[in-house]
Amino acid sequence: MNGLLLFITGLALFLFGMMKLSTAMELFLSARIRNFIKFSVKNPFFGLLTGIGATVIFQSSSATTLITVSIVSAGLISFYSSLGIILGADIGTTITAQLVVWNVTAFSPLIIFIGALVYFSGKDKWKPVGEMIIYFGLIFFGLSLVGDATAPLKENEQFMRFFRETKNPLVGLAIGVIFTALVHASAIPVSILIVLGQQGLVSIENALPIVLGANIGTTATAIMGSVFMSVNGKRSALSHLLFKCTGVAICLLFLPLCVSLLKYLSSDIAQEIAYGHVLLSLLIVAVFIFILKPFSLLIEKILPGQDEALPLWPEYLDEKCQVSASDALVCVNKELAREIMLAQRMLRESMGLITKWEEGKKRDVMYIELVVDNLQAEITNFLWNVSCGNLSPELSKRLFAFSVIVYDIERIGDRSTNLVELAESKYKRRAVFSDPAQAELNEICRLVGKNVENAASLLQKRDEADIEAIFSENREIAVKVKEATKRHLERFYTKMCRAEAGPIFVDMLINLEVISDHCKVIAEHISELDEV
Repeated sequence: MNGLLLFITGLALFLFGMMKLSTAMELFLSARIRNFIKFSVKNPFFGLLTGIGATVIFQSSSATTLITVSIVSAGLISFYSSLGIILGADIGTTITAQLVVWNVTAFSPLIIFIGALVYFSGKDKWKPVGEMIIYFGLIFFGLSLVGDATAPLKENEQFMRFFRETKNPLVGLAIGVIFTALVHASAIPVSILIVLGQQGLVSIENALPIVLGANIGTTATAIMGSVFMSVNGKRSALSHLLFKCTGVAICLLFLPLCVSLLKYLSSDIAQEIAYGHVLLSLLIVAVFIFILKPFSLLIEKILPGQDEALPLWPEYLDEKCQVSASDALVCVNKELAREIMLAQRMLRESMGLITKWEEGKKRDVMYIELVVDNLQAEITNFLWNVSCGNLSPELSKRLFAFSVIVYDIERIGDRSTNLVELAESKYKRRAVFSDPAQAELNEICRLVGKNVENAASLLQKRDEADIEAIFSENREIAVKVKEATKRHLERFYTKMCRAEAGPIFVDMLINLEVISDHCKVIAEHISELDEV
């Protein structure tokens, strides 16, 4: 019983460390993700390197693949560009197994101690780094506990007979698939097998089929995550599954040859298991890397459909236009129109999540925010370069207006992400709005959506009717928000509304009103221009 509890504790620490490290690294790299995307889409080999690097950082191919599928679903990269990253993730995940072979587990307490020193150093900027080092150490400390728990099993003849005698490879395959699908990380069963191999408790003949099954099981995370994603997200998840199944099928077909090759490469069982993990990943890359284009066309036929592409970088900001300030501002105007269309989509998706929560759409909104933030930075930099030239009073006024508008559009996107977070809080707290409250919220959402639509139209063509409509609707929204807040308090005191729903409802109203205010600012600046 003590050994079982020690084994479960080690497994829990491993899983906890891996999950927390993935989350911490994703937050740490969120501001830099656009640079990784820019590098990965150049060609499949660059995508391959990106996938390897990301998985080494996250210590989880499942995390890398799920993030990739989410980015594809949001339209930030094409389905074709994602294939190289997914192949790279399969190679990157083998690094963890090799670290176990190199007995990094023995140094795990030291790693945790160093992480704690960094975390408690007193400098806030170092706390995230210390936290990540601690999680990294926990992964291997958990494995060391698994090793301690399994060491006494050498004396158990039944256990030794079960794991040492050759079994049907399909049984091992099924064990690997099921276990990995449950824990959402192939590194866990593979690392445990390596620990068992170091203890002399498992043979390569029995371990290799489990490794193969673990590689299929790791696709479960992306497949489940893609259920509510776009067709391109589903294509990437399906491709990951087909990559793994093809590689596993080839290895099973030539299983005796694979076992002989691994024994030739090393006489150490733990190293043989790690090599088996690497061999499968390299085989998959070798089979698919040069045929990704026809493979992507095949998947598009299996899952037909069209998805909107959202290029992360500006489409209209041409440096050649900076020679003429007038032409440059025309380019900016077009890019602003594109930026506000993206903000409009974020708002539409976030308002939909208030009534029907979908995790996939939340990720879409968050990744679209990356595009909006990137466009704001690029447009601002472009305008700064234009401002260095000689501008007429009229062009100076236009440049100033655009400099303000670009920030207002970005803040509409920020407020939309606030609505997403509030919708998530409503879902997790199981807060339910009363029918009158929901009706009031729906009406205010409709008016705010109309205001953003009118603001987007203004950037296409200056129209006095649209300007007046924005001012009028902004006043109406302010009145309705005030009245809705007052009526909500009345319902709250009469126990018609649940207590947990109240703060969420009011926060949503405030964010919607602020979005309308940003539309008003956009309309005010455009009204001062002769044309757009």
